[in-house]
Amino acid sequence: MTVSALDSALLGPLFATDAMRAVFADEARVAAMLRAEAALARAEAEAGLVPGDLAGAIEAIDRMALDPSALGRKTAISGVPVIPFVKAVQKALPSHLEAGFHKGTTTQDIADTALILQLRDALDLVAADLRAILAGLSDLARRHRETACVGRTYGQQAAPVTFGYKAAIWALGIAEVAAGLPRLRDSLLTASLGGPVGTLAGLKEHADAVGERFAAELGLRFDPAPWHTRRARIAEAGTWLALLMGALAKLATDVASLASTEVGEVAEPFVPGRGGSSAMPHKRNPVSSTVILAAFSAGKGQVLPLLDAMAAAHERPAGAWHAEWHALPTLFGLASGALREARALAEGLVPDPDRMRANLDLTRGLLFADAAAARLAPRLGAEAAHRLVEEAAGAVRDGKGTLAEVLRARPEAAGIDLGPAFDLAPAIRAGARTADRALAETARHAALLST
Repeated sequence: MTVSALDSALLGPLFATDAMRAVFADEARVAAMLRAEAALARAEAEAGLVPGDLAGAIEAIDRMALDPSALGRKTAISGVPVIPFVKAVQKALPSHLEAGFHKGTTTQDIADTALILQLRDALDLVAADLRAILAGLSDLARRHRETACVGRTYGQQAAPVTFGYKAAIWALGIAEVAAGLPRLRDSLLTASLGGPVGTLAGLKEHADAVGERFAAELGLRFDPAPWHTRRARIAEAGTWLALLMGALAKLATDVASLASTEVGEVAEPFVPGRGGSSAMPHKRNPVSSTVILAAFSAGKGQVLPLLDAMAAAHERPAGAWHAEWHALPTLFGLASGALREARALAEGLVPDPDRMRANLDLTRGLLFADAAAARLAPRLGAEAAHRLVEEAAGAVRDGKGTLAEVLRARPEAAGIDLGPAFDLAPAIRAGARTADRALAETARHAALLST
């Protein structure tokens, strides 16, 4: 039985990367708990609280003695995986070291610190994909900064823009969310050490020294107060992932629309066998966009348990903390699949400038209605010019010619040079200029990912 699609051998590879699944694998969680315990032993040995050889003995334990399946069966009884883990480690240690193991700490300290170690690896994967996505989209925008295409509002053709402008907006939307990653890391990557109720009473006057050393051993930040029930940093991580998938979903929404048969302005990168249909051999479905949109749809609901965990009762709640174990790995898994597919789009999307140009001509000049009204306004007044162009647009839709032809046939427009209104050049310049501004902002945000 699989707990979620991400655990499934059948569906998991579609929705999550192997690298992210490995980060949250049971073996990785056990290894992270073992690493946390070794760091604690080393910190406590320095304070003279446990034997100096305890940390080395912990690190020397045969991982086969910590089989996740065996621990899992006992977790079903204990309610927390750290409890059978601690017993298994104690059994594997020399008898004279058992008493010093897990000294002064509690199950949540080890579980949370192990989780943070996993999240650090997960965020490294996210950052690498983000850098590649922003570089790919920025390059796409630069290459097509002057490629004219249709701008659409409410699903309708509105006015000419450039494809580079569209790609630059995709990049900037993602970059704005990505820029929050460094601050999130600083807050999130914090060791947890509070003891049974957060006071570290068992370590007495050594509490701060041990806590600082424990965090330093793991390369994490030290928090002098327990965060057992201060879960904002965890909720923020989940919320940030949802925002990130939302930014990727903007890209996917546009690509799925632009790749539709009737529009045909882009195609997802071709991979043999990808996007086909069991019934329709001609199909080339937008799989990358589909995975991103599915991830965003499924991921949003996973943020709620993280927010609920903030209303933690007293010094440790029942259920709220445990729900995080479902939500966070799922969010990171979904985000990894969405990032993988967004990277494929950023680096391999295939625009079709000829089809873009054909679609510009599809409405027989209606895309230039606003520009035409602006040319007429100095002579007719803004309201009369707007009314005239609106009437002419109706005639165009009735098949009575192009907008330029219909307007030139109207006596009100006699003597007015309408040629510049139907010139693409100003729209191309405006699109390219705006793309450049968006790319400059994207670069500024992307630079933060390297800090």
